[in-house]
Amino acid sequence: MELIFNDCSIHGQFHDLTTFRDAIGRVMAIRRIARRFRRELQCHRNVANAQVTPTLIMPQAVKDLSRDERRALMQWLTRLGPFWDEIQEHSSDDWYECNGDIVTDTAVGEAAYCILRGIHRRLVSMTPSSWTTSPLSVVWHDNRDTRRVDVLNYWDADELQVALAATAAPLASWTDLEVAARSLYRDLTFSQDSFEPLNGLPFAKGVAENLFQRLNILHDFKNCFDERGERTSRGHDTYQQHFTGDKAWFSDSTDWEKLAFRQELTFPHPVHTGEYLFCTWHGKVKTPQLRIHFSWPIRANEPLYVVYIGPKITKR
Repeated sequence: MELIFNDCSIHGQFHDLTTFRDAIGRVMAIRRIARRFRRELQCHRNVANAQVTPTLIMPQAVKDLSRDERRALMQWLTRLGPFWDEIQEHSSDDWYECNGDIVTDTAVGEAAYCILRGIHRRLVSMTPSSWTTSPLSVVWHDNRDTRRVDVLNYWDADELQVALAATAAPLASWTDLEVAARSLYRDLTFSQDSFEPLNGLPFAKGVAENLFQRLNILHDFKNCFDERGERTSRGHDTYQQHFTGDKAWFSDSTDWEKLAFRQELTFPHPVHTGEYLFCTWHGKVKTPQLRIHFSWPIRANEPLYVVYIGPKITKR
């Protein structure tokens, strides 16, 4: 679970600086709580110049804060971040709407986009504001479809602390990744040694989370079938978003790779001793080049076997 400061929740609503000081103090308290749980409250760089009162923007309003309060706030907003807009997932061409407002290019739109793609995001909002509702119902429109997603939103430090305590700790090792994946993704059948190729590689939290996201998509895709065993509309969307195109997270190996690396792409069957699976379909992480090899095709009435997670096998 990652936290994003809701930039929509600061919209010039403060009519005196005392109220603003109390409100920003609550946000900074939430940020400190998040860090105790080894999480960061991400923000947008534009918040450093947000409209605070009808006549004052952030650099003017913070002059009323104490020196330490002002330094901590502006360091976060201008230097430390982290800044979600630097790695923005959703496109400026997308159409996201919440409560009748267009929220494309805002934290609300970013969180909604990520949740639709299996990436866990939650919002932190200022109070008082017009954004003290949870969950926030966000609608995504494109030329073909309309989808609605609920985004959890926090403005009370105690409530967020309870939520953080109830969620799994951030991944801190490859073992954490394995334990979390085996525990959460019960509809994926992992081989006993599927995570072993990661051993010996330097651990990187971002890389582990990328692998976790791809496993989440696989698990979600495995559950996108109706009672007749046919892929649902959600399954078709997932396939189009993540299994097709040049930038797809999942793809099949090339014909050359299948021929040149046939032995390397053949794995012991996770369940049936003496049998083997030729697993050419894989999930991809680009930096470093890591792969998740799994059985294909994915069907409603057949296990989805994950047989390998580790460095790219088909290197020329």
